[in-house]
Amino acid sequence: MAVNLPPPDPASLLSVRGVELGVAKAGISKPDRKDLLLARLASGSAVAGVFTRNRFCAAPVIVAREHLASGAGVRALLVNTGNANAGTGEAGIGHARASCAHAARLLGCEPVQVLPFSTGVIMEALPTERIAAAIPACIADLRENNWASAAEAIMTTDTVPKARSARARTGGAEIAVTGIAKGAGMIHPDMATMLAFVATDAAVAPAALRAMLAIAAGRSFNRISVDGDTSTNDSFILVATGAAGAPAIDSESHPLFAPLADAVAGVSQWLAQAIVRDGEGATKFITITVEEGAREDECARIAYAIAHSPLVKTAFFASDPNLGRILAAIGYAGVADLDVSRVDLYLDDVLVARGGARSPQYREEDGQRVMKRAEITVRVVLRRGSASATVWTCDLSHQYVTINAEYRT
Repeated sequence: MAVNLPPPDPASLLSVRGVELGVAKAGISKPDRKDLLLARLASGSAVAGVFTRNRFCAAPVIVAREHLASGAGVRALLVNTGNANAGTGEAGIGHARASCAHAARLLGCEPVQVLPFSTGVIMEALPTERIAAAIPACIADLRENNWASAAEAIMTTDTVPKARSARARTGGAEIAVTGIAKGAGMIHPDMATMLAFVATDAAVAPAALRAMLAIAAGRSFNRISVDGDTSTNDSFILVATGAAGAPAIDSESHPLFAPLADAVAGVSQWLAQAIVRDGEGATKFITITVEEGAREDECARIAYAIAHSPLVKTAFFASDPNLGRILAAIGYAGVADLDVSRVDLYLDDVLVARGGARSPQYREEDGQRVMKRAEITVRVVLRRGSASATVWTCDLSHQYVTINAEYRT
């Protein structure tokens, strides 16, 4: 059960001019479920992407990178769930390319103009014949107001579809930003979601779009962790169709860059947090903020040490204020010159540790009161500078073990 995350209201999701989405039931791993998404993009759309750094990256990641780098112009995204097409070698790359060719033939574009994405079970052959057979149904379903159905079609162990919209004004035109994401396990940065797609109908030059994507990723998908595992298939794609007719944003210094970048980052951050709220078996949503560090990277390192600790995460699940585990994680995070005698630790509004030791005012019942909440903030104050970083994570429950033990059964 996701933590304070209701399903999206389809009426709240803005259509993005120049993006049409169609969904089908291809029977890739399970019968009678939405598992194939085709997004058709307007000609001239700019597309930027960041992908997993896992060396065993999936075949669709390899092909998507190649197609994106070709400069041919992206006309479609093809996304399947139920099968990751990872750990499948050259045959898997061939299957990813074949899927692109099937879509391109029916869309009237070149295979290199289709980007493939897959998610699901690793080391199983992609059933391209089922994908090919279902693409016509996707095309028949293409429409701009299909974001809610698209969010359902990319789910695996997610319990709730994840979709979000925002509006921005650029040059007197109202701009739509809408995104969808999936992910519940194998969540850790570079990238930290299995799949995410955000689109806007603003006109953005490719270099400016890549900068916008980097900002969004840094504020969202690269600041979450469910279990510390980095997926083979993680991909985050940003599309700008230019169909709104607003002036083109040609650089980061353009006056309209910042407001649109903020809207894209806002949608991305909401989606990233939704992934944590729907972490496999999650019962707690935890914000970890590290403040007054010497550098942002050391703050992030400490935040992730806390977020990844199974001892910390299981304590949160049990509502057990065994908070020495947090101090231990801070200590082994790898900040060699950290002066622990200056470190303060807060649990929501409760001061747990002052100057590296238990606060004289701290009471066990105060810690337990906070630990029972569904949403908790851990705040670490290092007192060594002005840098800070925030990471979002969840607890580790019995259900997480059950879900992953039975994933293929």
